[in-house]
Amino acid sequence: MPDSNLTPLFTPASSSAEQQDDRSTDPSLDALDDLLDGPPRRSAHLGVDLSDAGARAGAWRAVGSESPRLFDGQRLQELVATAQRGVLDFALFDDTFSLQPTRNTTLRGRLDAALVASRLAPRSAGIGLVATVDTTHTEPFHVSKAIATVDHVSAGRAAWQVGWSTTESGAALFGRKGAQDTTDAVAEAEEAIEVVSRLWDSWEDDAEIRDVASGRFVDRDKLHYVDYDGVRFAVKGPSITPRSPQAQPPVVVRGDSAEALALAGRRADVVRVRATTLDGARALRDQVRAAAAEAGRNPDDLRVLVDVYAVIGQDRASAQARLDLLEGLEGITWDTGSLTHVGTARDLAEVVEEWVEAGAADGFTIRPSSLRTDLDALVDDVVPLLQEAGVFRSTYPGSTLRDTLGLARPANRYAAAIA
Repeated sequence: MPDSNLTPLFTPASSSAEQQDDRSTDPSLDALDDLLDGPPRRSAHLGVDLSDAGARAGAWRAVGSESPRLFDGQRLQELVATAQRGVLDFALFDDTFSLQPTRNTTLRGRLDAALVASRLAPRSAGIGLVATVDTTHTEPFHVSKAIATVDHVSAGRAAWQVGWSTTESGAALFGRKGAQDTTDAVAEAEEAIEVVSRLWDSWEDDAEIRDVASGRFVDRDKLHYVDYDGVRFAVKGPSITPRSPQAQPPVVVRGDSAEALALAGRRADVVRVRATTLDGARALRDQVRAAAAEAGRNPDDLRVLVDVYAVIGQDRASAQARLDLLEGLEGITWDTGSLTHVGTARDLAEVVEEWVEAGAADGFTIRPSSLRTDLDALVDDVVPLLQEAGVFRSTYPGSTLRDTLGLARPANRYAAAIA
């Protein structure tokens, strides 16, 4: 009897190469494969927070020769280049009007996020640049102009993370008003978002005509006064900055309170939440999507990302040892209030895959414990595993951040009203 373990001496009918050729001329075979494989897998969105030296305040003491470069532009450019190599959705820069919490080992001081994004815009490609700008002590006109400028300089890769201030120290820097509570600050932030979005729309897409013969640069009929008269702001307009490539750069909101989550549902394109369990994250995502639906929005137009604080090592023991070192430098135990990963790249990739597939998140904002070490591990080890699993792309899908996030380019409200 023939041995079933033996390899046949010939292949009947057609070779595997011929079968491949047949497949290329018969698209129904590909459709059959797709049907057998089931629906396409959900693709994760991944951003990285590049603020300071990393999520751990004492990380600057553990990076040796890197520590003098914390405020160096070239260092920031190198970090963004690394994130871009990993095809990450965006790099985020936090900002506030208060110094970081006072501890002897804590890094103090921070660069202006919008100015950092402007510098990095022409020195990067593909990756989005998210700058935090405070609405409590910054007029909407200045916010709109700063973010629109980043969008122009980056050719459509800017986003605005909405910030607000509730501290006495922040209020004292301006002296115009006292500290506000969270409810009041969030209400003011929502009003600021409305004004900023109107200013972004105050130029129509084709307002710049650049007619050399007549000497007309703009069509004045396509510049619009926003005519906003609200509780906290009265703005006439129009903006001095032409309509940006994305029309409306994506708005990012951190959902750290009930008020912020409600605001995010009404106004945000990207929502950052903190959760320690899959079920907790799914509940927050459902809550934000319900708030969006209640406001008359399509919940599918939101991207809900979970903050994950990452210490990535070759094995779990080495990752824990590095966390112990960082905690020793700070003298405190790490409590992030959100998902904390201390382990291998494969462990983190499995968490991303599981949570996205379960509908608990549309992706994650990674907060590396130490920028250089953990960003390299994220890009070189975690991302390839996700790409291999089919849950993360290998190229940027378009030229703008809205393309990367899968968000449509919004129409101009004033042009639509006239039409």
